[in-house]
Amino acid sequence: MDYGKWKYEESQRQRDSRRKSTNISIKEMKYRPKIGTGDFDTKTRKVEKFLDEGHKVKVTIMFRGRETQHPELGRRILDNVAQRVAQVARVEVIPKLDGRNMTMVLAPDKKAKAARDAQRRVDADNEKAAGADGSTETTTKPEDAA
Repeated sequence: MDYGKWKYEESQRQRDSRRKSTNISIKEMKYRPKIGTGDFDTKTRKVEKFLDEGHKVKVTIMFRGRETQHPELGRRILDNVAQRVAQVARVEVIPKLDGRNMTMVLAPDKKAKAARDAQRRVDADNEKAAGADGSTETTTKPEDAA
């Protein structure tokens, strides 16, 4: 085998390995200890979307001023986030306080996601079966019946 052929085959192997690799990036979502429920729900939905796409998510609680004296508030928020996304993620790095920020890393859980997707398919099939039976009842208004 000559050098040119070896070099070509090596480049092909490297190209195939790059094609098969997945590029997982870390997304970050920042919360504050005094976050409202609407904002919390919106940010948590976004975290869930990132996890569904296969990204890792770094959840950060930013403390300011006197808030640093109450890290339990930040811990409670991180626990709530982890609980909300438990069906698609697992906690990779437990919450820890570093300086004025408390961070936690969530990683997508493929087993939990597969189980959830299977459950969704079963639910969808059940709905189709119920709709195909003709069990849905239509009601007519009295003025339409005349």
